[in-house]
Amino acid sequence: MSEHILNNLSIAVLSLDHRLGLRFINQSAESLLEISGKRAFKQHISEIIVKSDDLESILFEALQTGHKFTRRKVKLELSNGHFITCDYAVTPMNDDEWPQLLIEIYPLDRYLRIDRDESLTSHQEITRQMIRGLAHEIKNPLGGIRGSAQLLERELNNEELSQYTDIIISETDRLTSLVDRLLGPKVLPNPKDINIHEVVERVRKLIELEASPPIKIERDYDPSIPDINIDPELLVQVFLNIARNAMQSLDEVIIPQLTFVTRVERLFTVGARQHKIVIKVDIIDNGQGIPETLKEHLFFPMISGRSSGTGLGLSVAQSIIHQYQGMIEFESEPGRTAFSVIIPLEQQQ
Repeated sequence: MSEHILNNLSIAVLSLDHRLGLRFINQSAESLLEISGKRAFKQHISEIIVKSDDLESILFEALQTGHKFTRRKVKLELSNGHFITCDYAVTPMNDDEWPQLLIEIYPLDRYLRIDRDESLTSHQEITRQMIRGLAHEIKNPLGGIRGSAQLLERELNNEELSQYTDIIISETDRLTSLVDRLLGPKVLPNPKDINIHEVVERVRKLIELEASPPIKIERDYDPSIPDINIDPELLVQVFLNIARNAMQSLDEVIIPQLTFVTRVERLFTVGARQHKIVIKVDIIDNGQGIPETLKEHLFFPMISGRSSGTGLGLSVAQSIIHQYQGMIEFESEPGRTAFSVIIPLEQQQ
């Protein structure tokens, strides 16, 4: 009965014997520490949490003194190499023969990510609204400039002078196109039930055609992912914008490679809302990575790591995914950059 109650707690709970061997682990702790309880049974705590500031010394001190200990914002390295940030509490318990320890772990990564995502989303939306307002103000006089240049061209009989009006018209058209991209997609979404892999495969084929020299593209798909109700053309634009950025980051890589991964995640929080099921699509490259100076501002319009880039691709992609209550995350270090597109399976109409 007690194990059934512990297994239904959202808090990660472990119990250790006097030798720091695992005696019990609930389901939340299995999920958090990414281990199997059956396989980890009787393992020493150092085989489960391989690195921490002072966990083992605290555990031994708790056994010897019988005192409860707590630690805040501790970074733990797991047996699979992943890291978690957490608070934890160690409570000694006595049985008939030997003392035992109860460890409660409160993960903070989720809450830190929620705070970061909410702050980033708020800043992005403010910036996006400012740029949209500025874009509208710019677009109106551009139309007047183009019209005046066309009228002037008709009045000129000199071909040498006409080349200047041609430059005015072409540059005005270029600026108008840029402003249109700043304003985002012009058409309303046209959602339909689609398989996410149909969209990813379209993008993969486009990248294969565009890549020069050729890029090795790996696929790791979860075939059990159900259909999702979304606009496929907008979703193609999202994945294509990310994949093109990844492709362009591979220019100096000897063996360039892209990897597309699809998965289902459960109980995933976007902003302040927890979704039962989300679809996660990862686009991973083995390029040089994103410079630290760009990471905090990467999704803002006009921010680009390339001199020829407009910095609109990721901003537009994030804007589209926000329409579907989703988000785009990324992790980057030299040799591996992964962009994750997260879309809730249940869509608010």
